[in-house]
Amino acid sequence: MAYMLLIVEPTNQRTERGEAAGRDVYDQMLRFAADLRERGKLVAAESLSSTDDAVRVEVRSGQPKLLDGPFAEAKEMVGGFFLLNCDTREEAVAIAQACPAASWCTIEVRKLGPCFT
Repeated sequence: MAYMLLIVEPTNQRTERGEAAGRDVYDQMLRFAADLRERGKLVAAESLSSTDDAVRVEVRSGQPKLLDGPFAEAKEMVGGFFLLNCDTREEAVAIAQACPAASWCTIEVRKLGPCFT
């Protein structure tokens, strides 16, 4: 079964942490991903840039609406993800608990599935 670990972090965390500490935590996450890959659990993993240069897109009644970041109302952002191949939800949760980011972010564990259920 496929599970997504969404790394949900405060929007200001990266700025407050600074580049040196940011590189350190990024290296921790790369090592975590390498371990998952070696164990055959990792399908994909990526870090996402901040919402400063993001854009939100909506199309209503055929009319597109774009909202450029940063998004003032947002207190959190998805900072990255791990797409896993796990046998059970419990295995995915155990991997989330072992993720280094769990000590400075929230890890949301979601099973992949159709949007109608």
